[in-house]
Amino acid sequence: MTPSTVARTPAPATPDAPLRTWGGTHSWQPARRLAPRDEGELGAVVARAAADGTRVRAMGAGHSFTAAAVTDGVHLGLDHLSGIEAVAPQPDGTSLVTVRAGTRLHHLNRLLAALGLAMRNLGDIDRQSVAGAISTGTHGTGARLGGLATQVRGVRVVGADGAVRSASDAAAPGSPERELFEVARLGLGVAGVLSAVTLEVVPAFWLRAQEEPWPLDRVLEQLDEYVDGNDHAEFYWFPGTRRALTKRNNRATAEEIEAWAAARAGGLGAVRTAGSRARALLDEEVLSNGAFEVVNRLAFAAPGLVPRLNAVSARALGAKTYVAPSADVFVTRRRVRFVEMEYALPRAALRDVLDELDAWLRASGEPVPFPVEVRFAAADDVWLSTAHGRETAYVAVHQYAPMPHQRYFSAAEQIFAAAGGRPHWGKMHTRTAEHLADHYPLADVARVRAAVDPGGVFRNGYTDTVLGGGLTPRPDGAG
Repeated sequence: MTPSTVARTPAPATPDAPLRTWGGTHSWQPARRLAPRDEGELGAVVARAAADGTRVRAMGAGHSFTAAAVTDGVHLGLDHLSGIEAVAPQPDGTSLVTVRAGTRLHHLNRLLAALGLAMRNLGDIDRQSVAGAISTGTHGTGARLGGLATQVRGVRVVGADGAVRSASDAAAPGSPERELFEVARLGLGVAGVLSAVTLEVVPAFWLRAQEEPWPLDRVLEQLDEYVDGNDHAEFYWFPGTRRALTKRNNRATAEEIEAWAAARAGGLGAVRTAGSRARALLDEEVLSNGAFEVVNRLAFAAPGLVPRLNAVSARALGAKTYVAPSADVFVTRRRVRFVEMEYALPRAALRDVLDELDAWLRASGEPVPFPVEVRFAAADDVWLSTAHGRETAYVAVHQYAPMPHQRYFSAAEQIFAAAGGRPHWGKMHTRTAEHLADHYPLADVARVRAAVDPGGVFRNGYTDTVLGGGLTPRPDGAG
């Protein structure tokens, strides 16, 4: 399908201040910033840029820590492409929901809830756009579940010629449509600009959330039981300690939901089986926001205090259990600014990796006030998924944004890479296509890119670094 002719000029997306990633890891000034108001206008904008020899990149919320969205060409904001287009119930009880690509996840969650639907799994941040989240490999946690890209059943993508093409997982394996689908659903935007995504969603459900401090050794000794015995399991480990906060989220029963509703009607809020509301609020704030900001500011001002601060944080957390709608449990508010590196590891390698990281942190004395986050995913067959072909443990290291992170991240990356780790496409790392060719079918990705974008309109320096150039370079400063 070709784009409709558009007479009006696209509205500017933002003022002329430089664009920045949420974590402050990259800043750039594109030549033009445009915010197409519909799919036809998006196609016309892309075709015009390609004809001018200008590169194009789209950005959602800027939550990637990498340079995935950086360009000095045309920067596209997709916020006008928002909302649900269609809902198609399926015989198996799921529904196929077609959503415009610029829809923010928190908006999508509200729209789905109003329809009695939900995503079967989510990450812990909901500020991203749908397109940005799936294109960079956003995932949640769950031994039987994959990342967001595994929930994608179809895409509409605007190519370098401005045409809108549809592709889905129903296409025959090896066909051009199926291969376009593979690169468009998780491919850093190199196959074109997503305009809409069809997601497989499930009936709305509630989760019973259990948070409990455990000794780290107990978590690791019981890892298989812990991960496989829960719908969604993860844990946070505080560097310099051997304590972890475990988080187990499982489908709530009707009785648990009724008890929650009765408690709420009685003015008690959520049901919490351990600790008071004040303690629950303290736990949430220590991990996420107000009090945690104070902890990190202290760490920045006096790095020598970090071991004691981590010990206090690890011991301040109490056990709690509550029930709530799934999206309310999955998502955590993140107001403390940080930078992050995350690697996907073979699950069997997790304990050795954490032991090595612990040894390095103790030997180096590196001040790290942020906990290490560990999550899990099932193996999948998405070409560029970090869980492609293997059961996966994700290990994420963070640092408070104002504090130095280079030495910590470099040491962690060496440990992760030696264990066969794959970096998250949207989080900090130094891997290149040469390193990643052993993990992904980069030759197949290059073939699709050459077919749909022979002029390299959707390239930038980051995509060339991690996926390979594969096309004749153009001197526009973006790679």
